[in-house]
Order: sequence, then C-alpha cells, then structure tokens
Amino acid sequence: MTIKDLRGIKFLVTGAASGIGRALALAAAAEGAELVLTDISADGLDDTACTVRERGGVVLHADALDISDYDAVTAWAGKVHAQSGSVDIVANVAGVSVWGTVDKLEHRHWRQMVDVNLMGPIHVIENFLPPMIEARRGGHLVNVSSAAGLLALPWHSAYSASKFGLRGVSEVLRFDLKRHRIGVSLVVPGAVRTPLVNTVQIVGVDRDAPEARALTGRFEKHASSPEKVADCILTGIKKNRFLVYTSFDVRFGYWWARKFALPYNVTMQFANDYFTRTLRRVGR
Repeated sequence: MTIKDLRGIKFLVTGAASGIGRALALAAAAEGAELVLTDISADGLDDTACTVRERGGVVLHADALDISDYDAVTAWAGKVHAQSGSVDIVANVAGVSVWGTVDKLEHRHWRQMVDVNLMGPIHVIENFLPPMIEARRGGHLVNVSSAAGLLALPWHSAYSASKFGLRGVSEVLRFDLKRHRIGVSLVVPGAVRTPLVNTVQIVGVDRDAPEARALTGRFEKHASSPEKVADCILTGIKKNRFLVYTSFDVRFGYWWARKFALPYNVTMQFANDYFTRTLRRVGR
C-alpha cells in the first residue's frame, strides 16, 4: 500500500524536538496526520507539540524518553497502543553524532552511536511494527540514515557503524514487510542545517579553532534545510521510494553502487519470499 493522503494517518516521529524530526512533524500535521511524538528533550518536544496544536494539528501523544532505553520505549508503546491503537507510519529520525579518528575515539563514543542511532530505531521497530502488521492496514517505515550510511566519509567510522547498520536493517525489512503492504524508506541526507551541526563532537579537536570553524562553515554553506528534508521524506512515503535523497551530491556519490540495482532487488525479493515459504513449513 502506498500512502498518498496523510489525513487521519497516525504518524510516529522520533527526534521531534528539533531539526528534521520537528520539521517532519510540522509538515505531516499540516497535511492532516495525527502525530505520535517523542524526543529526549522534554522542553523541545513540548514546543513542537504546542506549535502543531496552535496551527490546528492533532497530537495524540508527545512523551519525552530516551529511545536507547528499551524498557522506556516498550512502556511508551504499550501506552500508545492502549489509548490510540496501532500507528500507520513510523519515522525513526532521532540521532546523535561523534566524529574522530580511531586512535582518538573512546569506547563510550562507539557505544553511544550504536545505542542511539541503531538500537534506538530497532527498539521502536520491535514495539511498533508487529502491531502494524497485525492491524493489516499496511503502512510505512522511515529510517533516517545518512550519507555516512552509504559512503566512507572521513572521521565517521563510529557514526557510520550505526548508520550502515540502520541501512542494513532497512534493506532487509524492505523485502520482509512488502507482503504486509508496509513500505520502507531509507533517508540518506548529506549536510543538513540542524542543531546537530553545532553540537557534533569532533574528538580531539577544538571546535572553536579557526580550522574547525572553517570546516563546519563549509558544511553549513552546502547544507539543506530541515524543511526541505521533511518534504523529501513525505514525497518518498507517497511515492514508496526506498532510497530518499535530499541533495544531488549524495545521489551522485552513490550512483555507481546503484548501477545494478534492478537485478539485485529482484534476486533479494525472490530469496526473501523463498525463505518465508520454506521456513513457514517448519515454524512453531
């Protein structure tokens, strides 16, 4: 099922307090979606929810929590499903970033990237996708990865570990969920003007140094706005696109890897269907 109209659609957005998540929540509400929102920042989340309501939109739930906390996500999902039923669209937007060379990165940096950027979306998927399947209404899953989930960007090893992981999850679910009429979109933004740009930690580097400021300045100069990214995401949902680009540079950089996309897609769908048919016979 391709969702063409958001009116009355229950739309879950993580990371809704700022940046892409906030822009996506506002854009979806403007088209009639009923929102289920979360973010670790209670104040920012309240501001987003209030803005939506002031503009005549509907917020069913707005609860602050840490998506890397499985128990917190599970409890929240139970509350949402008990009060509002299953959602129709899940958008995993929340994320954090740390850059650095392998000799500077500490274990805590690697752990944070995986816990928030990979396990966080997995916690949401675990709790919200099975009820979507059971509801049999179809729907859509959006996972916001990054250009760093496609390309080997400098100093991004820890960040890329999480974003490549989310890409892998999305590629498998793309085929696995098709039989349930649930589409999957993997969003791969390049530079985006969000608070993350100014707060990203570059391990072993003084962010106030002229060289660091010049680098982040060049980054921001070519960055897309969160509103543009949100529009790209909504278009991706309505056109049931798997890869959702937000800028030409990322699309061009990944072009060579996509040259043989069609036979790959056909083969992977066949393999997925074969596994499902075969293993259902021995399932318990």
